[in-house]
Amino acid sequence: MSKDAFPMIAWSLFIPACFALNCAPGPNNMLAFANAARLGLVPALVGGMGRMPAFTLLILITVIGLGTVLAASATAFTVIKIAGAVYLVYVGIQFWRKARALAAARALDSALGALMRRDFMMAISNPKAIAVFTAFFPQFIRAGEPAWQQLAAMGGAFLLLEIAAVALYAVAGVLLGKVLKSERVFAHLNRLVGAVLIVSGGTMAFSRG
Repeated sequence: MSKDAFPMIAWSLFIPACFALNCAPGPNNMLAFANAARLGLVPALVGGMGRMPAFTLLILITVIGLGTVLAASATAFTVIKIAGAVYLVYVGIQFWRKARALAAARALDSALGALMRRDFMMAISNPKAIAVFTAFFPQFIRAGEPAWQQLAAMGGAFLLLEIAAVALYAVAGVLLGKVLKSERVFAHLNRLVGAVLIVSGGTMAFSRG
């Protein structure tokens, strides 16, 4: 394997593996899906962009090495994990309690700023993101070259792929919204999203990793 060929092979492995992580049905993607089904494509896309500043910040933390510090500090990681878990459970409960209201009044909580803030809070309060960046990115670092440049490049690719993931979940939500127009169905969908968020928060709170 030539020295020049390695970067292309590394990217050919990184892109599909990274996109699989982007498309995992986590809290943020489920929220984009629900927003699209409830409010339409544009609000879901705009709301989904709220995670971008959060992920950018977490990637910067990883690039400058603080991800390792957090990973090594059991206390810091635990505090962040519990705070994120509590927030996810809180949002999940709101979706569950307001399931019928959200289904009956699609405009409820539909301000773009509110949608973006909710998406931001979900992303920034999830310590698993730093764990993923810290553990996943280094697997593709090429020895002998500045690590921070490679991490920055992978971070940029991650953000672009995250936009694609938001779009995929938003389109899926819109398609479901067109096929299933029953208010009862939307209420069940909101409860499903709420349940996913609550389970995600509970799993995060009791996980050791």
